[in-house]
Amino acid sequence: MRKAIVIGLDCAPPRLLYDEFRDELSVLGEIIDRGARYILKSSHPPITIPAWAVMATGKTPGELGLYGFRHRKPGSYGDIYIANSRFIREPPIWVDLARKGYWSIVVGVPPSYPPKPIRGYLISDFITPDHTKQYTWPASLKEEIERLYGPYIFDVLYRSEEKDRIIRELWEMTIQHFNVLHYLVKNKKWDFLWFVEIGVDRVHHAFWKYWDKEHPKYESGNKYEHVIPEYYKLIDKLIGDLLSSVPKDTLIFIVSDHGAKAMKGAFAINQWLEENGYLKFKKKPEKPCTDLKPELVDWEHTKAWGWGGYYSRIFINVKGREPKGIVPPEKVPDLIMELKDELRKIKGPNGEPWKNLAYTPDELYPVVKGDAPDMFLYIDDLNWRAAGTVG
Repeated sequence: MRKAIVIGLDCAPPRLLYDEFRDELSVLGEIIDRGARYILKSSHPPITIPAWAVMATGKTPGELGLYGFRHRKPGSYGDIYIANSRFIREPPIWVDLARKGYWSIVVGVPPSYPPKPIRGYLISDFITPDHTKQYTWPASLKEEIERLYGPYIFDVLYRSEEKDRIIRELWEMTIQHFNVLHYLVKNKKWDFLWFVEIGVDRVHHAFWKYWDKEHPKYESGNKYEHVIPEYYKLIDKLIGDLLSSVPKDTLIFIVSDHGAKAMKGAFAINQWLEENGYLKFKKKPEKPCTDLKPELVDWEHTKAWGWGGYYSRIFINVKGREPKGIVPPEKVPDLIMELKDELRKIKGPNGEPWKNLAYTPDELYPVVKGDAPDMFLYIDDLNWRAAGTVG
C-alpha cells in the first residue's frame, strides 16, 4: 500500500504558498505544481482549535462541541476550562485507519494532549504544559526522543518584543520537530503520517506587521521584514529533507487550518453591550481596559455579555440556564435577532462601513453539542478582533 503524509502548516494562507513565496519554495512549489490545489473555507470559528479537530474527524465544531481554546463551564459566569484531547469524542482518521490494520505517526495535531493510545506513535501538541509531562504514545517514546534530541519543544513565547530571541527559538524548535519526524519515519513502522508545525502560526503572530505592506504598522525596510519569507524557506528545505526519506510514491497532502491577515485593532464588545443597554454594572469600572469579572456585573439587569478573542462569543443571560438569568427562553430568539441587527450596523472609527457577520450555532451546524455561545460575531470579517474588556 502507498504511504500517505499530511503536512500541516498552521495558519499558512494559500496566497503565500501559491503566489507570494511560490518561486522561492522549490519543494513545496513542485508539489503544488504536480498536484491539485484548492482554496477551501476553514471551520466556524476559523481558529486552530477546533479547525484541526474538524479536519481530523470530518465533524463540525457543533458535532464535536468544540468552539475554541476556552470553554465556559455550565451554570457559571466566569469559570472556564481549556479544551484538550479528552474533549474529542469522535474518532480521528488515524483511529479509523487502525481499525483496518494500518499504523500511524501523529505529531503536534491539536488538540492531542494528553496523548491517547493509538496504533502507532504520537507526540502531543502545543497545548502540552511542558516536556516534564507525559506527551507521547507509547510512553517510552518520550525517553527515546529526549535521549536523541533533548527536551521536546512544544512552543515559543511569541507575544513579546524580544524579536531576536523569538527568531532564534523558532528556528531551534522547527528544526528539532523535523529531526524527530525524520527519525520516526526512518525507524518506526507507519503507513500514515500527520504532523502540524505550529511555528508557521507563531512566525505570523510575531512578524506579520513587519512583512505585510497592508498592515497599518508596516514600515518599509524594517529589520524584520524578511523573517517570514526566510522561515518559509526553512520549512521548504526541512520538508524536502523529510520527503527524501520516504518512498517516492507516497501521497502528500499540504494543509492549513486557517489563514492570516492584518488586524486593524480591537472592538470592545462588552463596552458596546453596556452602552446599548444589554449589560449592566453594579459600578462601572473606572480604569480603561478592565477585564469583565462576574462580580462587576449586575446580572439581575443584564441581558447579554461577550467574550473577546479573534471572534466574539456572545451569551444570553437565559432564565433557568444561568445562575441569575433574566431572559425567558421563549424571548431568546427575538433578542438574538435584535442583537444581530444592531451589531451589523456598527461602523468603523471613521464611520467606514464594516462587514460584521453574526451567526447562531444553529445557522452554522446541523448538530450543536456542548457549551456553544448563543452567537458568534466576526467583526468586520475578522479585520478587527473582539476585546472582552470594558472602560
